[in-house]
Amino acid sequence: MSLVIAKDVKKSFQHMGRKLEVLRGIDVEIGEGEVVGVVGQSGAGKSTFLHCIGTLDVPTSGSLRIAGEELTKLSSDALANLRNRTIGFVFQFHHLLPEFTALENVVMPGLIQGRKKESLIPAASAILEQVGLKDRMLHRPGELSGGEQQRVALARALVLEPKLLLADEPTGNLDSKTSEQIHDLFFKINEERGTTIVVVTHNVGLAESMPRVVTLRDGRVEKDERRAGKAYRHS
Repeated sequence: MSLVIAKDVKKSFQHMGRKLEVLRGIDVEIGEGEVVGVVGQSGAGKSTFLHCIGTLDVPTSGSLRIAGEELTKLSSDALANLRNRTIGFVFQFHHLLPEFTALENVVMPGLIQGRKKESLIPAASAILEQVGLKDRMLHRPGELSGGEQQRVALARALVLEPKLLLADEPTGNLDSKTSEQIHDLFFKINEERGTTIVVVTHNVGLAESMPRVVTLRDGRVEKDERRAGKAYRHS
């Protein structure tokens, strides 16, 4: 079953009186439980495509369906609701709140939804333990390494159990060893939770480890490859 269906998705921007065509007709389907890498040169449209999938931006034209919902027909409030229910985000810059502990950062998405902190603590603690931060829950971001901060960001993205996890250059600021640990966490999360994961990356090692890699070039899909011998979990 497809969780993401993009048909002839185009996105353009106005810049200094000129029309910039970033996405020029993307056709991609992503099944539930897939792990997909999105690669391509700078300016290929990778982040713009991810932002459209994540409802942070809306296509100029075409059809984009997430979990059966046609995004191009939803109001901004409906998009926000879908995003909160269905999607988790991890970015290159973790955007943690420095005055709060790791645990408090992780429960933040639930607080934004109006849930009580006490009801969120068990799930937040469990996911922090799952990403290897059992003994660092009460530390603030400034007391954590870069890799630990990114693990907190990953836990925050997963605490409400989204169907879809989107990651934009999640290891861009990390050393190679820490990057590998974050890569392994993505596959662990997919295996244990069945979460669909889409990762935009320039990291060759991460891309090569993916069971499916979509290559963008000049705003279009140049290649869509499934790797033999690399499986993904079906929900």
